Amino acid sequence: MTVLVTGATGNVGRLVVDELLARGVPVRALTKDPARAKLPDGVDVVVGSLARPATLPAALAGIEQVYLAPMARTVARFCELAADAGVRRVVALSGSSVGDETAGSSGPEFAAVEAAVQQAGFERTFLRPGVFMMNSLGWAHSVRTHGEIRSAHAKATQTPIDLADIAAVAAHVFTTDGHSGRTYVLSGPEALTLEEMAATIARALGKDVPFVELTRGQQHAEWVDLGMPAEIAGWLLDGFAAAEADPQEPTGVTEELLGRRGVTYAEWAAAHTRAFS
Repeated sequence: MTVLVTGATGNVGRLVVDELLARGVPVRALTKDPARAKLPDGVDVVVGSLARPATLPAALAGIEQVYLAPMARTVARFCELAADAGVRRVVALSGSSVGDETAGSSGPEFAAVEAAVQQAGFERTFLRPGVFMMNSLGWAHSVRTHGEIRSAHAKATQTPIDLADIAAVAAHVFTTDGHSGRTYVLSGPEALTLEEMAATIARALGKDVPFVELTRGQQHAEWVDLGMPAEIAGWLLDGFAAAEADPQEPTGVTEELLGRRGVTYAEWAAAHTRAFS
C-alpha cells in the first residue's frame, strides 16, 4: 500500500523514500522541488508542501498511510484533510525535546504535532530522535578555515544518531506490526563527549585537529554572530550543560527495532570527511 512521504526533500524524508523503496513499498513523495530531490524512478511525485495546505488534497487522494514531517503551524489542517481523505495511519517525526518548554526549545512544536495527530484519532507512531550526528557539520567551517574545533562544554555527553537510522526505523514501522500507539525515543549506539566527537572527526581526517573549549559566553556570541537566534543559542547551551551534568545514555531502541547496531559516530565521520576538508 502506497505511503505518502511528506517533506520528501528533507534530511530525513528523502532517506525515508529510499528505505521504503528498498522494502518494496510504493511511495508518493510530496516535495516543493522535484528536480532538487532527484527522486528515484517509480516514485509518484506530487508538487506541494505541508506549509501550503491547499496542495495536500491531491497528495492525500487514495492514501491510507503517511510519514509526517514536523510542521506545527499547519499540522491541524493536515490532520483535517488527511481524515477527510481516509488516511488511517500516521508515522510522525517528532523529537526527544517534547516536554521541554524553555525558551528556544523545539519541544513545543514537536508536542503540537503529536497532540494534533493523537486528537485526530489516526493509528499513530511517534519517532523521537535525540541529537543528530549531522549537527556536527556545524564544526566544518572552523575545521576548514582555522584547523580546529571550538565548543563550550567539552565533557557534555550525548548519544548522536545518524539520519539513515531514523529513516530505517520509520520504514520498519510501516512494514511491520505492533507499532500503533507507540512512541520511540531513538538514539545512536554510543555515548560520546563533544571532545570525543571532535577527536573522532580528526581521526577520520587523518590529521591533528585541536579542540578549543569556549566559555558559554564565547559560544553564545559565535552562534549569534553566525545568525542563530539568541534564544536558541541559549537553549542549546543549556542542553550541553545538562548533558555534562547528567550524561546521556543510549536508549537501545534503534537496535531493538532494526535488529542491528546503529551507525557509529566513527562511521558517520568517515563518510563525511569531504565536508570538513
